[in-house]
Amino acid sequence: MLRHLDARHDRFGLNAPFRISRGVKTAADVVTVTIRQGDMAGRGEGVPYARYDETIDSALAAIAAITPLVEAGASREVVAQFMPPGAARNAVDNALWDLEARLGNTSVAALAGIAEAVPVPSAITIGIDSPDAMAAAAARVARVPLLKIKVDRDHAEAQIAAVRAAAPDPRLIVDPNEGWGINDVVRLQDFLVAHRVDLLEQPLPADADCALRNIASRVPLCADESLHTAADLDLLAGRYAFVNVKLDKTGGLTEALALADAARRKGFGLMVGCMVCSSLGIAPALLLAGSADFVDLDGPLWLSEDRGGGVVDRDGMLSPPAPGFWG
Repeated sequence: MLRHLDARHDRFGLNAPFRISRGVKTAADVVTVTIRQGDMAGRGEGVPYARYDETIDSALAAIAAITPLVEAGASREVVAQFMPPGAARNAVDNALWDLEARLGNTSVAALAGIAEAVPVPSAITIGIDSPDAMAAAAARVARVPLLKIKVDRDHAEAQIAAVRAAAPDPRLIVDPNEGWGINDVVRLQDFLVAHRVDLLEQPLPADADCALRNIASRVPLCADESLHTAADLDLLAGRYAFVNVKLDKTGGLTEALALADAARRKGFGLMVGCMVCSSLGIAPALLLAGSADFVDLDGPLWLSEDRGGGVVDRDGMLSPPAPGFWG
């Protein structure tokens, strides 16, 4: 039976500006793919990211180009041959997983041979702001198990100190989003240890992180922008202890599963992350979260209104979407 693929741009307003070292977002712009076959429909979502030269228009064009193949019955493996990793493939890949599960009256987890998604402790992110404002935001969520704070270069110490003072108990991830230099990483080692930072995520630009080979960081380092697919892992050895798997970088759950498996075999710790997105972008990632060392899937919590039936957060514990939502 032939399929029909529909792709569209959806926009979700945020409940507060989301600031990182590269800029600020006030809305989440996503591409939503629906693939219908008979009475069944599978859905997937991708977040085009300017850091990777992606736009809504470029993602929709890439999906339009692959649509005839998908509608003729192409598998996820065939799609991967014709689409590069990224947000567009993420939306198509996850829609195909969802459709396959529905057609087979089973679950994506069962198809993939992995455990079903369960509630997990997931980071609550504190965006860049003044130290006082970041402290106030941290104080409101001080009971959660894990915090992630976005920092810039000029005020990082004050921002970290303010958050840690307001929230002394949670594990802490610090994320400069490529905004530091190697001298900052070296200079701040004692400070990061003193403030009990558990993970330092992508401090250097991806094209400059070779410098990390020359230091013995006292805080574990995690690759984010430097990692896309399993093919990148060998280059990251000796630079990072952890890798951040995001489905918008891998191009969907199919490659994310392969990447997570390869990362573990090569001795990397695992973080599962996301862009600012709806719960449709989080549901597939939650299938990786149960085996991850760090989980950062709070993207939908930034939305003023999520898709109905999406994930639920209670004091930093993220529960999967309602049955039938995806997968």
